[in-house]
Amino acid sequence: MQEKIICFLIDDDDDDQEIFSLALNTIGTDITCITANDGIDALNRLNMDAGFVPDYIFLDLNMVRMNGRECLTEIKKLSRLNTTPVIIYSTSSQEKDITETRQLGAADYIVKPSSISILVQRLEQVLKKMK
Repeated sequence: MQEKIICFLIDDDDDDQEIFSLALNTIGTDITCITANDGIDALNRLNMDAGFVPDYIFLDLNMVRMNGRECLTEIKKLSRLNTTPVIIYSTSSQEKDITETRQLGAADYIVKPSSISILVQRLEQVLKKMK
């Protein structure tokens, strides 16, 4: 029996969290989505629970209390997460954002799509590629 895949979504938009969770549920029941409402909440969780090592981290860039770049920089300081891919999940499709986040250590970049079916396809591609 395959173990559950843990995806950690850091996004300050409730609707985006719900859509992302629905997309993962469409892909398979062996995927669990855990959410944090912003970078500070995410880092608190990651720093307080040393046993929490998600298989994938999906990170929004445009958040209020701590933006995605700052959060990514802090996540990359946690050695236990060295092998956990961090995938940017943002409305921005600017080449500058894609390039900068890759330089900071992001494994991939997903532009938030206009439909859940496109999101499902894109998430399937990322999950297969990162296995």
